[in-house]
Amino acid sequence: MAWVNAVIQGILTGGLYALFACGLSLMFGVMKVVNLAHGDLATVAGYVGIGVIAATHMPFLWSVPIVVLVMAGLGYVLQRTLIQAALDRGVLTTLIVTFGLSMVIENGLLQFFTADERGVGVNQGIVTASFSIGSQITIAWLYVVIFVLAVVVLLGLQYYLSSTKYGRLIRAVADDREAAQLSGADYRHVFGIAAAIAFGTVALAGLSYGMTTVIDPTTGTDTILLFAFAAVVIGGLGSLWGTLAGGIILGIAQQIAAQINISDELLGGYLIFLIVLIVRPQGLIAGRSQS
Repeated sequence: MAWVNAVIQGILTGGLYALFACGLSLMFGVMKVVNLAHGDLATVAGYVGIGVIAATHMPFLWSVPIVVLVMAGLGYVLQRTLIQAALDRGVLTTLIVTFGLSMVIENGLLQFFTADERGVGVNQGIVTASFSIGSQITIAWLYVVIFVLAVVVLLGLQYYLSSTKYGRLIRAVADDREAAQLSGADYRHVFGIAAAIAFGTVALAGLSYGMTTVIDPTTGTDTILLFAFAAVVIGGLGSLWGTLAGGIILGIAQQIAAQINISDELLGGYLIFLIVLIVRPQGLIAGRSQS
């Protein structure tokens, strides 16, 4: 039963990793931007949530849409200014620019919030609530909710990209920017919308992670970005559903490795990451779905 429990916990943890990764995957799929500040932006979302709750004393759930809207607006502004300027100079430039943005964010958080660890929604009952299956399997409700949230977000993104005007426009620009521009589409505005959506998912990821554990200014680089990259690479860079598959595989690998030796938890996940890079570097799910 211990191994069954490890698989179940790994699947549920994969939902959190999918939330980490879907914004990163979306930005690459649309703009070919590898955002090295992705994890730090998720951490910013966690701190924004803490600040909104402290300033307004509103319930945690009411603060979620506010944080998502704030991060979406930040995503649009950053894309139309900093990231677009880097894109105009070349895709490689975006790596340097987003790395610099990551350093600025991390040191800014250290300056204003110190290195103290903080939690998001610490007074919520769901943070500690759980249920049991048999005598050896205990499942946290929070991880179930996060997994369902990840699936809903991916379904919503899939519907938006395939069935709405702007969603089809995003796919058209991702497939052929020049042809879309000749048809009258402002690709910079379309990129801004895609970035706003990606940053909205980053906000959900940051808030979710802040409820499962504590965050500090270095969390984004040390944890979130690494797990997001691993999930994206395993699933397929640019594939939305690949992020869920990659997250689940990463989560299961970590939990099984922890059953063998608790100190090998992270090692197990990164070994799978390395094997996929060697055997199938394009990821497990790749192709036209990447757009």
